[in-house]
Amino acid sequence: MDARLSATDLACRRGDRVLFAGMSFALAASEALQVTGPNGCGKTSLLRIAAGLLRPMAGAVECSGSIGMVDERHALDPELPLGDALEFWAGLDGADIALAAQQLELDELLDVPVRFLSTGQKKRAALARLAGQDAAIWLLDEPLNGLDTSGTALVERLVAKHCAGGGIALVASHQAIALPGGQTIAIGDYAP
Repeated sequence: MDARLSATDLACRRGDRVLFAGMSFALAASEALQVTGPNGCGKTSLLRIAAGLLRPMAGAVECSGSIGMVDERHALDPELPLGDALEFWAGLDGADIALAAQQLELDELLDVPVRFLSTGQKKRAALARLAGQDAAIWLLDEPLNGLDTSGTALVERLVAKHCAGGGIALVASHQAIALPGGQTIAIGDYAP
């Protein structure tokens, strides 16, 4: 993977409030960055800007490589058994969902309708969908919400494997997460 993701002098406004300004960072292949801060400070907005889903008030984002994102919307049909819901994405992405489901310990849940899964199980399923894709850049919004200690360790291993393979991870989380390289930006440092 020849991935890169950079931001130069980013600023973000929500309504009349400027959340952050002057934020810059650069990530190359095999690097990860955690963006920290309390709820409402702009972590999700930063990820949405990086994904091209939200325009910044100022600044620019440049990237090389495909982008995959996991946020609070797991994008899995609640009426389908988990295996079928993941297979839907495999059909679109050409993803290896079986391997991703095994890595995230979802094998025993493939026959369970998504609506009956716990919050942590749904989070792991969304991460399996992402891991099965061939996205070089992962944008993870609060990936540890709803996960127990074992689930947190699974996510940390998954991100480490992605980065070891040349991928990039930009993680927005107020919770501590072990990332390759341990780079962190406190979004509050860019508050106007």
